[in-house]
Amino acid sequence: MKHHALEQLQIVAEVKQDFPRRLTTRAERLERWAELLEQIPHRHLSTLHETEYQPARVRATMRGDDSPISVAFKDPVLRAAGMENDTYGEAKRFFELSDEQLHRVICYCHFGATVSAATAARHIRSAIAGKQTGLFARLRAIFVG
Repeated sequence: MKHHALEQLQIVAEVKQDFPRRLTTRAERLERWAELLEQIPHRHLSTLHETEYQPARVRATMRGDDSPISVAFKDPVLRAAGMENDTYGEAKRFFELSDEQLHRVICYCHFGATVSAATAARHIRSAIAGKQTGLFARLRAIFVG
């Protein structure tokens, strides 16, 4: 393999340097995922059935065509940052989410068979901010502040 200076390469080829910078932090990866979902906010995406009742080994391998996770995996920027596949376990690892956080984004019990991309993005943004979006968290915010 020959190594060449950038200036030498520009003589024989068009060199593009505008490739997006590498996403290194959890917040950057989650923000990218939310942005991808918000591009088509009314899109209906498939959910995963009863993630909270599955054994950890089964839950880790769960996936669905056209799910919020598959939207992330189709993105070349997230794949370049290290996303390896579109399973629940990989989304949990790559985005550094707890089961509870990912459950709020993807589980059938919250949305039925499909979830809008905008709703999934809203839950992802809650994970970035560290907000709790469950009923008890909302009630606590109302009554306790």
